Amino acid sequence: MIGEYKLLIDGKWVSGKEVKETCSPYDQSVVGRVHFADAHQVRGAVDSAHLAFQKTKMLSSYERAKALEFVSDQIAKNKEELARSIVMGAGKTMKAARVEADRAVSTFQIASEEAKRMNGEIIPLDLSPQTSDRWGLVRRFPIGVMVGITPFNFPLNLVAHKVAPAMASGNTMLLRPASQVAMTSSILAEIIVQSDFPAGGFNHIPCGYSAADVFLEDDRIKKITFTGSPDIGWELKKRANKKRVTLELGGNAAVVIEPDANLDFALPRTVLGAYAYSGQICISIQRIFLHKKIYDRFMARFLDATTKLKIGNPMEESTDIGPMINLDAAKQTEEWLEEALANGARLLCGGKRDSAMFEPTILENVKPELRISCQEAFAPVVVVSPYEDFELALRSVNDSIYGLQAGVFTNDLKKAFQAYESLDVGGVICNDIPTFRIDHMPYGGVKESGFGREGLKYAIEEMTELKLLAVNLNI
Repeated sequence: MIGEYKLLIDGKWVSGKEVKETCSPYDQSVVGRVHFADAHQVRGAVDSAHLAFQKTKMLSSYERAKALEFVSDQIAKNKEELARSIVMGAGKTMKAARVEADRAVSTFQIASEEAKRMNGEIIPLDLSPQTSDRWGLVRRFPIGVMVGITPFNFPLNLVAHKVAPAMASGNTMLLRPASQVAMTSSILAEIIVQSDFPAGGFNHIPCGYSAADVFLEDDRIKKITFTGSPDIGWELKKRANKKRVTLELGGNAAVVIEPDANLDFALPRTVLGAYAYSGQICISIQRIFLHKKIYDRFMARFLDATTKLKIGNPMEESTDIGPMINLDAAKQTEEWLEEALANGARLLCGGKRDSAMFEPTILENVKPELRISCQEAFAPVVVVSPYEDFELALRSVNDSIYGLQAGVFTNDLKKAFQAYESLDVGGVICNDIPTFRIDHMPYGGVKESGFGREGLKYAIEEMTELKLLAVNLNI
């Protein structure tokens, strides 16, 4: 039976003004029906969140932590249902979907711990004779109604990275998920509404672009946290006026592998980083820079491992590579590949498209100005280049409009710190792939990759305001 997923507004399930069918990226079968809000319903959700903030901001750390612990526990209990919804809507393989569900368990659990650690500090204010016996108390306060806008590629855990810190800090949240994967976040909404978090504190409102204009127009909304395409993200920031904005946008991640690296570890990690979820991850490896001393040895093994990946039905436990999110995405990849081949690139493996399925692909001799190299491919395609000089390799990594994360495999500590200091990215991952992320670390980018940071503690800082209480004891 195909599920039907309504809106959640003020703790109640409400029918939308429009109902859309969700189709599987793998075989185009209908897998669910999702209700969509119009502008009037979005305004109603803002009303609800604004009123609920009067309750959420007064919650104790214990109450916030308790609600988050409940959500974490229930995600764990409903992991298979959530994983299946991710496979059906996003086309992610089942084994990858289970990993995402496990990460969401952790994300809400870490948020529950951070809710107890929103500490302040006492600072002396007696730095002049006129201010003797004065002390300052500094702590963080929630700022109000948040809007979370989330993409298709992590329909549960990227939602968790917006919802969990909002709840932990006592803010309220309106969630507008990507329409293709709204089934998954709707299941999460069912869990949250059963917690002790106040009704209206979380609202689930899939909607179109015109209805979403309410987010930008309503002054009661204090912050928008957006993960998605650069074009939409920067336009959103331009129109957000005085609202706080966090942007998690595109990437063009690179990895540099030195001769002293542990290739037995680097190889399988690089395969994972290049092809997990068909490369549809912002920190997926798109460019590999290999030192000439290890180039042939590494490439022989990398090519062999790539050709052994199983392509097929994402519901099957043994599948490594499922479909891209839709036919248009696969066709764009095909177009960029053909452009590269026409300009002298060498195809080592893959390169074929079957509907929305695209083979894992390795390219050599790609001019850096071609789209498959310099833009965000968001596909199971990697461009491999040899190098001799480490510093020049780092410059090549920086030769990108994006700056999210980069990986460097080396056992030379000096080179590790050289990469850390010179790479223009939000995170340098030493002896692992740029695709590495654990959910409490600061995560975000520079340049066209956006600004602001996620990771529970760091997201909470961006969702709160510092306030000072100055006390005069000399009276």
